[in-house]
Amino acid sequence: MGTTTPPRTLAEALRARGDESLAGLLRARPDLLNPVPNDITQLATRAGTRASVVRALEHLDRFALQTAEALAVAPDPAPYDTLLSLLTGDGLDDGDQRDDAGAAVTAALPGALATLREQALVWGEDDRLRLVRTARELLAPSPQHPSPTGLGPTVAEATAGMSPGRLQEILAATGLPATHDPVSAVAALSALFTDRTRMAELLDTAPVEALSVLDRLVWGPPYGEVTPNPTPPVKWLRDRGLLLPVSTRTVVLPREAALHLRAGRAHRVPEPVPPVVPAAAERDPQAVDRAAAGQAFTALSTVEELLKLWNGGGPAILRAGGLSVRELKRAATALDVSEPIAAFWIELAYGAGLLASDGETDERYAPTPASDEWLDLSAEDRWTHLATAWLAATRTPGLVGGQDAKGRALSALGPELDRSAAPDVRRRVLALFAELPPGTAPETESLLRRLRWERPLRGAAPAAESADLRSRLALWTLNEAELLGITGRGALSAQARALLDEGEGTAAARLAPLLPDPLDHVLLQADLTAVAPGPLERPLADTLSVLADVESKGGATVYRFTPGSVRRALDAGQAAADLHAFLAAHSRTPVPQPLSYLIDDVARRHGHLRIGAASAYVRCDDEAVLNEILADRRSTGLRLRRLAPTVLASQADPGSLLEALRDMGYAPAAESAEGDVLITRAGARRTPPRTPPVPVPEGPPVPDGTLLGAAVRAIRAGDTAATVVRKDPSDGPSSTTPSGALPRTTPAETLATVQAAAMTGSTVWIGYVNADGAASQRVIAPVRVEGGFVTAYDHTADEVRTYPLHRITGVAELADDGKG
Repeated sequence: MGTTTPPRTLAEALRARGDESLAGLLRARPDLLNPVPNDITQLATRAGTRASVVRALEHLDRFALQTAEALAVAPDPAPYDTLLSLLTGDGLDDGDQRDDAGAAVTAALPGALATLREQALVWGEDDRLRLVRTARELLAPSPQHPSPTGLGPTVAEATAGMSPGRLQEILAATGLPATHDPVSAVAALSALFTDRTRMAELLDTAPVEALSVLDRLVWGPPYGEVTPNPTPPVKWLRDRGLLLPVSTRTVVLPREAALHLRAGRAHRVPEPVPPVVPAAAERDPQAVDRAAAGQAFTALSTVEELLKLWNGGGPAILRAGGLSVRELKRAATALDVSEPIAAFWIELAYGAGLLASDGETDERYAPTPASDEWLDLSAEDRWTHLATAWLAATRTPGLVGGQDAKGRALSALGPELDRSAAPDVRRRVLALFAELPPGTAPETESLLRRLRWERPLRGAAPAAESADLRSRLALWTLNEAELLGITGRGALSAQARALLDEGEGTAAARLAPLLPDPLDHVLLQADLTAVAPGPLERPLADTLSVLADVESKGGATVYRFTPGSVRRALDAGQAAADLHAFLAAHSRTPVPQPLSYLIDDVARRHGHLRIGAASAYVRCDDEAVLNEILADRRSTGLRLRRLAPTVLASQADPGSLLEALRDMGYAPAAESAEGDVLITRAGARRTPPRTPPVPVPEGPPVPDGTLLGAAVRAIRAGDTAATVVRKDPSDGPSSTTPSGALPRTTPAETLATVQAAAMTGSTVWIGYVNADGAASQRVIAPVRVEGGFVTAYDHTADEVRTYPLHRITGVAELADDGKG
């Protein structure tokens, strides 16, 4: 092939890459694949667009970004040594510490440069490094957007438009020879500022106050305001070009002068090495696993309790979407947690597909059918389901209670809680945990510094998120991981490591031995309480939760039996004998006599009164009881009247009448129109089948290997079609193929040419117009020509296709059969 010619454009640099390198570019910048570029030139164009470059810069680590920033203020193109000097300094003020930093930068720079090249942000050989023009515009200094390096414009940029007379005055003040050529004057001033010896001599004559002004500007921002009558130090600097005017009231320190004052460094502190995340504490790994397992069990119990709380239909949905503050407080009280933690559990259940809106006119939240399937799983499988959903979720419960960009409150389950960076931050935080030895808890502030190094902020955050969002996400991750049992006592648990590295099955197997076995018994006590010394089997827990109220939770759960709870069980269709048998079968202690009396007493009065629809009526065989109700002042609002000695009618609906009489101390039962007692079972309201909320990705998804391979082949094929060398039009009798136009030949010439190509196995270039009228150029290898169609291998599409001959505008042969 001969000597390699240096690339003149980014497209030429990409064209010289191998397929693996192109696939690496598309993997690092998946936005370039939407849609797949037609050829290398289009790929290069798309890689230079502002939106794509901004996204690529945001995914650089601190040192790669510093390298790009240094190239933005370097000459274009810049040799490798110039770039290295901008990152290490000119060495004239180095001490031992500076030598160590320079060695670290020297060692890390090739890797950072390789990253920038791989992502098509930098191209060219080491002697002519070029930053993509859009990236240079984003990172170069301007009054509206100061450079991240804190450097100002060059002397040439700052003096553009300056009068020749003013340039002569600056040259005279600095002792430079006069010249009437503005270009020569600017070059002389630039040379002075970049000459270490002469610049030092000039600054030695500066007033002390002038040096103080330079100290304030040297590391940025380089712009300052001046009055119409500046102070003598500022006037001294302005007269010698060390401060150049930007406007009538603004001056700037030129880049060359600033670099001299910085000893040639573009950054005050280069950061070539990622910060180390030290251990804050080292604990017994087994103790960590047990603590995490205990918290995992608490997480499962909390989510189950939330599902039970909303089992009969949860709170109504706000018109703008989400949960009201009052309902969030109510849920927090029921779960015995704070409101932010309640928001986390609600969002976790929602993200796992266990809760959703029911879609009714009076829209409410309720458990989904999937929640029943989840409850039937083993405890360890339920935990892995929650943990996996949490890892992938983009919904961010930590934002609940804050405000969006328009000042509106963000509510739990609301529409504005998705943050696409959340999954990436969670996984990166846990990966940093996993790099430490088992049982080691990292230092929080060092962990945040490491995250900021890996993904430094670019630009200003929205008003609603003025703080570092990634740092906030990391802090929320630490808290949520502890709540969920991913970590225990601040360290990553073995089951979480297995979940991250080996999958859900291995994680569940690691967790199972650490979870307590469910119990089939309780301990009944004489004070009308039952103690569950551990987790209960689900049927036992469900029945007991109807028969008794939970009084306290913890290592052991205490249930209290009350007349209301016993009546609730009777309303659910249980008979007194059933309740006695249930308690006797599941209690390790004898059933206390007071509890037996309580059940019998409530059962004896249960259903003595009957409630039906009149709009509502009360029926009782005991007239004295009805007389007592009528005489009670609390029944006034029910507007009761006697229809018969044993029947009262009310204007209230049956449900309201039922609750009112219960509040008065009676134990009525509802009945149907046929007079049968209505059994009120523990209500279970379910939404229609719902899928969990889909995470909002951070940009396009990373393509898999198959898609990358196909995309690279398609781009190569398109590039072949776009750049292939064609024979000169004069070689054919009638062919006309001006640059950028479709080939034009007569139908007879087209047929003859493709037939010849099919016989010789050669490749030709055709113009083709499809059924929609869209014209394109294609490089094909004809295989068969018959019936008015040509069947050929299309190099552009990388597949065999059939083309109608009448849609081919013309055909041209390729020089060297397409290999030139």
